[in-house]
Amino acid sequence: MLYMPSGNDVAACSSNESKIEIEHMEIRHLRSFIVVAEELHFSNAARILYVTQPTLTHQIKQLEVDVGAQLLVRTSRKVELTEAGREFLIRSRQILASIDDAADAAARVSRGERGKLAVGFTGTATYELLPKITRRFRKECPDVELVLRGEMLTPALSEALVHRELDVAFLRPPIIAPELEVRVLRSERLGVLVPEWHPLADHRRIDLSLLATEPFVAHPARAGGAMFTVMLQSCLASGFRPNVVQEATETSVIVSLVAAGLGVAVLPMSVGAMQVVGAVLRPLSATTPGIELAVAWRQGDISTVRRRFIEIVDRTLAEEDSPSIDVEGDQLAADHRCDVCEARERHNGGAVLVVGHHRHRRA
Repeated sequence: MLYMPSGNDVAACSSNESKIEIEHMEIRHLRSFIVVAEELHFSNAARILYVTQPTLTHQIKQLEVDVGAQLLVRTSRKVELTEAGREFLIRSRQILASIDDAADAAARVSRGERGKLAVGFTGTATYELLPKITRRFRKECPDVELVLRGEMLTPALSEALVHRELDVAFLRPPIIAPELEVRVLRSERLGVLVPEWHPLADHRRIDLSLLATEPFVAHPARAGGAMFTVMLQSCLASGFRPNVVQEATETSVIVSLVAAGLGVAVLPMSVGAMQVVGAVLRPLSATTPGIELAVAWRQGDISTVRRRFIEIVDRTLAEEDSPSIDVEGDQLAADHRCDVCEARERHNGGAVLVVGHHRHRRA
């Protein structure tokens, strides 16, 4: 510790020199001073601090040297604070409170309880997975600032991760970015979304070859998204090239366009998490390949908040009872009915109107 002169020498010191001395002041001396100032008794204070009285006396004297002012007046009968000591006591408490807050904040960050996390979601995961994950994460980590970006295609998500615009992303493999760590979460079954009045709406399952002459609504081919690639490859394997009449980047827009009667769409069965009037979701035949959903982050990312988020993702997926992506067509149309949906069915002659939220069997 540097020595700070007292008396007339103190007045001669520049303000910069004084700042240097204060910067080197020991925190334990501040704590000792606060206890002495509160007790106004060196023996009691020494007992509370678990130090000897000579040690405590030395600490206070050294603190006064560092500050450049007398803080305590000590006689044989009592200890009193000087005017400078009273002011220094107020500031010392503020300093130690700030230090304690800083230590607590650092500890919470190290446990993943504070910080900031930017998360991106591919289209279907935005509706089916995002609500579950964010609800649980906010409950367990309420002080983490969570920035969410949904309805993004895989190439855009990968680029955002590489450029540190996102910390975590849910996307569709393959991902061509060596800078990223990618872990597949599950494989989702594909389904076909058709307007409610379409003849194929009566099928429990749909063979892809039946769509050969249908107009398609799809994600843009030029965007390089995994969903378009899987859809195209599946159709080619079934002997036809899909006739895409309308493209849309957002899955929600594709669903709305199908409900409006513009065409059909091949999408993951997790689209069933949406509630859409006017369209019917049916699983494709078992021979149709599925599509993977993965989570990705930058390699070497040691963020505790990010690790905590991934742990919550793992627990949430593990606790899912019967996700919609795994059910058969007859299970997808469950027996549950509600008054609103029964009224809709009566009005529409028994047609299924709702995709997701409630699952129905035709009347």
